[in-house]
Amino acid sequence: MTADKHSSDHGENKNEPPVHIYDDDLVEEDNKLPLWWLYTLYGTVAFAIFYWYGEHKIGAWKSQEESHQEEMAVIRLEEAKKGNVSADTIIALSKTPSSIEKGKEVFVATCAACHRADGGGNIGPNLTDAYWINGGTGDKIYQTVRKGVPAKGMPEWGPQLGDEKVLAVSAYVLTLKDTNVPGGKAPQGQITAGP
Repeated sequence: MTADKHSSDHGENKNEPPVHIYDDDLVEEDNKLPLWWLYTLYGTVAFAIFYWYGEHKIGAWKSQEESHQEEMAVIRLEEAKKGNVSADTIIALSKTPSSIEKGKEVFVATCAACHRADGGGNIGPNLTDAYWINGGTGDKIYQTVRKGVPAKGMPEWGPQLGDEKVLAVSAYVLTLKDTNVPGGKAPQGQITAGP
């Protein structure tokens, strides 16, 4: 051994991997990594690339928040079927993308003739301002959609649409509140603060 602490000894056969001796206790041999270790490494790298692409490029997975909101929407729907609809129920549904999307479809199909597709009001009142004839809180909107206002020409949508669609369209209407679309009908009713 030389005076240098870091030596390399190839042994008698030059084809053997070198042995590195650092001190009396520490010897490093140039052994190949086990295949199981390499396959684990390659698999981890492949999974990381796949996961990154799915998460950040195509959005293949829902976030925890989205999953939670959708689960809560199902629970609120079950409560609504029992007759327990509160302003909080509609507010929670108005924050759930799937409920809003479904509500928009129902709104365009059944409500746009009187309220316009953007909610700005036509024959019916403007739903995008802060003024509401029958109350602008979530529970009041739900009751108005469900029971209608026959004296004003608004039909009772509950029996025709069912609970799920009435909840969804009520949540969507709540999202329209205070958006003040251009060309909306003049305000009618009382100012309703909050969601």
